[in-house]
Amino acid sequence: MTLIDAASTSRQISTLTLGLLAAPGIAADLAQQLADDLPAALADRIGTELAWEIPVVVDRLAAEPGIGTAVIDAARERMLREGWDLAVVLTDLPLRIGRRPVVADASATHGVALISLPALGAVQLRRRARDAVVRLVDGLVGESLELGGRDGAARRQRVGRRLADLAHTEKRVEPDDVGVDVRLVAAVVRGNARLIAGMLRANRPWQLAARLSRALVAAGATLVFALVTSDIWKLADALPAVNLSALTVVSLAAIVGFLILSHGLWSRPTDGIGREQAILFNLVTVLTLLIGVASLYVALFVLAMACAGLALDPSVVTQALGHHAGLGSYVRISWMASSLATVAGALGSGLESDATVREAAYGYRPERETEQERDSLA
Repeated sequence: MTLIDAASTSRQISTLTLGLLAAPGIAADLAQQLADDLPAALADRIGTELAWEIPVVVDRLAAEPGIGTAVIDAARERMLREGWDLAVVLTDLPLRIGRRPVVADASATHGVALISLPALGAVQLRRRARDAVVRLVDGLVGESLELGGRDGAARRQRVGRRLADLAHTEKRVEPDDVGVDVRLVAAVVRGNARLIAGMLRANRPWQLAARLSRALVAAGATLVFALVTSDIWKLADALPAVNLSALTVVSLAAIVGFLILSHGLWSRPTDGIGREQAILFNLVTVLTLLIGVASLYVALFVLAMACAGLALDPSVVTQALGHHAGLGSYVRISWMASSLATVAGALGSGLESDATVREAAYGYRPERETEQERDSLA
């Protein structure tokens, strides 16, 4: 055996276990992806002297409303039970201090970090989450290997320096919570815009209509009826574009308002922090429904144009309208048919259960779990 071989054999590579504790839903899906990315990313960042195991556990405690020690202490207990060395909590709930979104909390004392995924925004979430986890773990590992780390103030300064590059736009603040060494918050305007975008991504509004089967059936039936009714052709042809536009706005507002009121999607504001949180959720609810319903409207319009082109004979439409039926006529007919179908979809959504609509509108809201969901996650 050569000297180099002997040296490499004698070198011991330590294995550290980093547990990812994720909320059900999009956070759990992301955690599974990160488990594949993190070993190589951590080796590049921290060094090849450490090998990494990345178990993933889906637990509702990662989605419990709270901040700082409440979630970190619970994660610490789970980490000790599982025998992990470090833990990172991935929550899809928005965390805020005052008007600033909280991006991450880190506790070197507990070996736990907490990341709020909505605060990372809506685009490149996997990359941003991976970078955030790597930098947080780098800070926690470096502090755990630091000698003389019992001084709380000094520990906070060291961890803060190690985590200073978590994000260029985040600001490090001194947390009031005992046991939280570093808290990273985003800028008020840009951070809240990114937070809202992240919450919308978690809700996946473009899938809203697909999850409401009764609303789809009602909208589809009305669309077919409108396309084969000559009176609707004449009315659509007679109305100016401004009236058709107003009908579009009314139809979108009708289904959004109907969904909110009939299925209890509006959070009642209270005082203080609860009031700001309720306003935030209500804003995201309205935006989620608007995007979802607008996606449905566009899909109905495209379907109406396709069906009109295939099923409506130009000579028949021309005879009914009293003038040549060109592309503009077909656009107007499809436009009005889509608006009527959207209103019918609103009525059809009234037949959906509250649980179905809430599941369609929200990515994950623990206070709105059904008993069946609780049993399946237990």
